[in-house]
Amino acid sequence: MKAVLFAHPRCDTCRNARRWLDTHHVAYDVVDLTARAPTTAELRAIQQNSGLPARKLFNVSGQAYRAGGFAERLKTMDDDAMIAALAADGLLVKRPIFTRDGLALVGFSADAYARALA
Repeated sequence: MKAVLFAHPRCDTCRNARRWLDTHHVAYDVVDLTARAPTTAELRAIQQNSGLPARKLFNVSGQAYRAGGFAERLKTMDDDAMIAALAADGLLVKRPIFTRDGLALVGFSADAYARALA
């Protein structure tokens, strides 16, 4: 199965992840989060495969997060509501997210990528 990197084109962390993947000859497709948010099915798979709670899939430093009042809203939202919000706006999604064959890496750490993809 081909890998997918959910990324924002102007995000330095996403560029670092792409550079690492390219340097290590990892084939992947890019999904531009400004053009398409992950689907609810993709988000559920990411949550399951990463082992993270749904609230950890939010980009807490983004404008969409602050403008939407998610710091307070997340306290009362269940996983289904969180996943729906993320699927409705790709800018809410923490980035980058790398997925492949039951693996989901949220955020970028060269060490984590090396451990998972070496």
